Amino acid sequence: MEKGHQNKILEGAKELFFMYGLKRVTVDDICRHIGMSKKTLYLFFKNKEELIECLLEKNINENKKEFEHIFKKSNNSIQEIILLMEHLAEMFSEINPHVFYDLQKYHPVVWKQFKEFKENFLFQMIVENLEKGIQEGLYRLTINKEILARLRIEETEMALNPLLFHKEKYKIADIQIELLDHYLHGITTLKGHKLINKYRQINEDE
Repeated sequence: MEKGHQNKILEGAKELFFMYGLKRVTVDDICRHIGMSKKTLYLFFKNKEELIECLLEKNINENKKEFEHIFKKSNNSIQEIILLMEHLAEMFSEINPHVFYDLQKYHPVVWKQFKEFKENFLFQMIVENLEKGIQEGLYRLTINKEILARLRIEETEMALNPLLFHKEKYKIADIQIELLDHYLHGITTLKGHKLINKYRQINEDE
């Protein structure tokens, strides 16, 4: 029962945070949203900061499992990265970009955990994808894997910056797809370029 209450709180908080950002949502808002008293909520989380920390940890673990599943079922490095970006685009389409701005500005401890996830787990996954693509003849031999892995991570984060891409004008999913397209065409061989078009169902005269 305790686990059920905790999940209910986390899911309710996630819905509100993703819709309005972190700063605007209070513990009172979460309690009203899920129909729970503050007294009960505080049995599971001592404050909003701890709730956000647990929610981030839960989301990171869920995404790690999904990323690993994508990598296992993919036929090649290009399919891996396309499926990964489709997953991220779907996930980000549900999130108010201010979540990441609020996280960085008002919750530095939790933001540090998010940065560690990106700079360790995601970085290593991208490096492995680049190594695999080179071996498959889909990515250029001359690319610098570490520089490009960091570029890909920064591009993903850049797309979430509301100061660069206002949410009223740009959809996060569209930004992510455009940046991925630019990234892939910059690293692929002719063989890889043709495979991108195959997955995108694009007919193009060479």
